[in-house]
Amino acid sequence: MTTQENTHAHQPRLNLAQHAPEVYKAMLGLEMAARKGLDPVLIELVKIRASQINHCAFCLDMHTKDARHNGESEARIYLLNAWEEAPGYYTEKEQAALALTEAVTVLTDGFVPDEVFQRAAEHFDEKELSQLISLIIAINSWNRIAVTCRSVPGAYQPGTHA
Repeated sequence: MTTQENTHAHQPRLNLAQHAPEVYKAMLGLEMAARKGLDPVLIELVKIRASQINHCAFCLDMHTKDARHNGESEARIYLLNAWEEAPGYYTEKEQAALALTEAVTVLTDGFVPDEVFQRAAEHFDEKELSQLISLIIAINSWNRIAVTCRSVPGAYQPGTHA
């Protein structure tokens, strides 16, 4: 379905960057700090997976475009929603990061299971794990901003954000 055919298209509710510039600037700072030391491929996989869970079309549009721009394969992007059923497509480290992303994003029963955290700790040192957790927190915050403000997907082009 193209944008012209989509009769359910919505309009943005609010431009948070315009009306709360200090908050937006702080979010950009969190984003940049959280990315440090993490593999750019892993960053986009985490962002896409959290955005899938949070139903954030704007962020899915942005991060799938960024992933493709950075050389990510179509197959890995398409299979990400079912990564556990496609283990040959993702490294053990990526699988651990995706499991942690899901646990932090959903917070099943109000906590991140020990086995999920331990699995990630086996692949990331404490600094990397701290960065990964920060990245997951950042994308979840961006998802909530975009969904609440009804940011409209489609116009984003890779290379146009920090």
